[in-house]
Amino acid sequence: MSVRRLAEQQPASFAFSEDNLAWAKREMAKYPAGRQQSAVIALLWRAQEQVGWVTEPAVRYVAELLGMARIRVLEVATFYTMFRLEPVGSKAHIQVCGTTPCMLRGAGELKRICGERIRHDQFHLSADGAFSWEEVECIGACVNAPLVQIEADTFEDLTPAIFNKLLDDLAAGRPVKPGPQIERQFSAPIGGATTLTGEIYRPGPQPWTPPAPPAPPLTDDSAKKPTEGASQREAPAPKPPIQANLEDKKPNPVSKV
Repeated sequence: MSVRRLAEQQPASFAFSEDNLAWAKREMAKYPAGRQQSAVIALLWRAQEQVGWVTEPAVRYVAELLGMARIRVLEVATFYTMFRLEPVGSKAHIQVCGTTPCMLRGAGELKRICGERIRHDQFHLSADGAFSWEEVECIGACVNAPLVQIEADTFEDLTPAIFNKLLDDLAAGRPVKPGPQIERQFSAPIGGATTLTGEIYRPGPQPWTPPAPPAPPLTDDSAKKPTEGASQREAPAPKPPIQANLEDKKPNPVSKV
């Protein structure tokens, strides 16, 4: 893993908003006394949502809130790549999936567009500060490759033309629709289902027939058969009397010379 460090330029301070502070206290209360440090990832994530990235003042603020050493919170922030340590675009931070399915389906073109329209290098702001971008590992929608993620939303089935229009809409403040950008439902096949359509499972119209009458209940007489009892059928073959066995086993007399 590459070394990740906090940005050189940092804001002067950080503090949760009133709503976020109330949320943080509820999150901390979920853990037993003395275990509030378990909420560090959740609090860092909320700090990132508030300002767009994890700042050094935010690391200190979370450490004080949880009673942790600053270095421990910094270790968490620099270990997990979901925490952004550099300023991001004010309108959108584009995360381009660069794993194999997306690369085979055209993610290289999406990266090229980001390099041309936003900034050649990742993790840097565009000239107007509105956009930034980075390449990430699998976003988890390989069937709809290629795709990008912006905050919690994914934009799938992208082509260069569709992606350019998405950037134009974001720049102009127009509403955008997350999910597949072509005519498909979620990850369903393009053009609709072609197999297992349900026709083979749907029987045609059948004439109605009345149900068969129920069979009469069994009675004691009809439920039993006049056969021998199991104990008699399975009894072992009779053995000869013990005395007879002893007589049979007597040694033959030896004739005297």
